[in-house]
Amino acid sequence: MPDAPRLFALSESQGFGEAVATALDTDLQPHHEQTFTDGEHEVRPEVNVRGRDAFVVQSLYADDEWSVNDKLCRLLFMLGALNDASARRVTAVVPYLCYQRKDRKTRPRGPVTTRYVAGLFEAVGVDRVLTMDVHNLAVLQNAFRARTEHLEAHPLFVHELNGVVDEEEVVVVSPDEGGVKRAGKFAEGLGAVLGREVPTAFVEKMRTEDGITGGTLVGDVDDRVAIVVDDLISTAGTITQAISACARDGAEAVYAVATHGLFVGPASRRIAGAPLDALFVTNTVAPRLTGTAAERLRICNAAPRFAAAIRAIHTETSVSALNEV
Repeated sequence: MPDAPRLFALSESQGFGEAVATALDTDLQPHHEQTFTDGEHEVRPEVNVRGRDAFVVQSLYADDEWSVNDKLCRLLFMLGALNDASARRVTAVVPYLCYQRKDRKTRPRGPVTTRYVAGLFEAVGVDRVLTMDVHNLAVLQNAFRARTEHLEAHPLFVHELNGVVDEEEVVVVSPDEGGVKRAGKFAEGLGAVLGREVPTAFVEKMRTEDGITGGTLVGDVDDRVAIVVDDLISTAGTITQAISACARDGAEAVYAVATHGLFVGPASRRIAGAPLDALFVTNTVAPRLTGTAAERLRICNAAPRFAAAIRAIHTETSVSALNEV
């Protein structure tokens, strides 16, 4: 049996890191952080990591204190310091991975930022990146030459919704054509728990320079409980349009599910005004809805899933098996 892993969490992800440590029945390891007056960062471990598995928890999204770029920079410095300190393997535990939506050229000379971020992780000698519900899994796997481990949140949501929908007729709805496969997988998992087949539907959507257009629902939601499923919510334009389409077409109730609740800009206002019964997200991003929108929020704890994945990586067992309902 290998020595116990060393688990670290940078200050801005301390809460999530402590939840992971609790699920692992261990403690977070001490480390040093300093930001100098000129804005430069210093981060390093304060315990011996030679020959040990080292894991660093850091969710990469902007908040009131740190930009996403500051968080990324601090994580990279910590990973590099662990590698230089002769850790056996270094794993970045990134509940929410930044820049994942910039995964292809959308116009001439456009950047493929996901690939550039992957190069930064490789440059500091990371062995593995562990994350949850990226926007496009194939892009993640192709962009990173380091190993990637991908967790899915739908088992969390499926078991949570099992008690909510009960015996009601259910339909799983993708808010756009691009998420149809995700909705299908969610419906399959929910159907396995409910013991019956769950149909799917989707909303036609077009994204233009002026915003999102469309809103035509393809599929039957009439007199059913509609569950709108997406990987993340940013400004909430896409998901609230889908919620409204379901209500307009006769859904008995509408629930929304998204792994990452970024909730920026007009998100709180849009969610407060949507015909929505409840919104389920994980804690990969710290909850930050305000006003009446926050009253509809239900948080599913993703930390135990990350703890299980860390344990599997450390003991050389299957991570993908954790994605089964």
